[in-house]
Formats: sequence, C-alpha cells, structure tokens
Amino acid sequence: QVQLVESGGGLVQAGGSLRLSCAASGRNFSTYRMRWFRQAPGKEREFVANISWSGRSTGYADSVKGRFTISTDNAKNTVYLQMNTLKPEDTAVYYCNAHRGDNDYWGQGTQVTVSS
Repeated sequence: QVQLVESGGGLVQAGGSLRLSCAASGRNFSTYRMRWFRQAPGKEREFVANISWSGRSTGYADSVKGRFTISTDNAKNTVYLQMNTLKPEDTAVYYCNAHRGDNDYWGQGTQVTVSS
C-alpha cells in the first residue's frame, strides 16, 4: 500500500504560479513512478507529468511543457509540481498517482482554479 497526500492548490490569476506537493508513504513507494493527473469539470482525467524518484527521468503533456516542472525531494518523500504561467484552461482537480505495473494509488486531489 502507498499513501499519497496532495496539497498546495488554490485560486490564482492567469499568469500566476502555484506549487503542488504530494507526500508519499507506505511500502516500497520509492519503486513506483510518480505522476500528476488533472480532471476538469465534464472532462476525463488527463496525464500532466511523471517522474522517477531519482529525478533523472521526467515526462510532460504537450499542454504543460515549458510551463510546469515536476521534481522530487527524496529526503521529504515528496513530489512537487511547479506550475508557472497558469492559464484558465489549467483549472482542474490535480491528482498525484503512484504507478508500478498493474498497481496504481491515488491521492485525494487538490483544486486549482485559474481566473482570467
């Protein structure tokens, strides 16, 4: 079992920044690939970014590339998503995910709202 707790969401104006955090705990969580997803009202959940715990391997959705940065702090067992130059279309509930093979664990989500 892996437990994930997100924080850092909120309301921000377009062009602003937010940093999301995902604190991980549980059995062998460092062997999982960490990912951020988001889900806007009326839309399907979509991939945002992923990272290995070493930080050497990352990936991004085209819609956030160059604006968002995913990172890890192994000392704190935490994954971050730094979001810059936010747009109204980034408004969504953001979820942290731990993925390995057929196993997926999810956090409770954190709301990000970008006003125009």
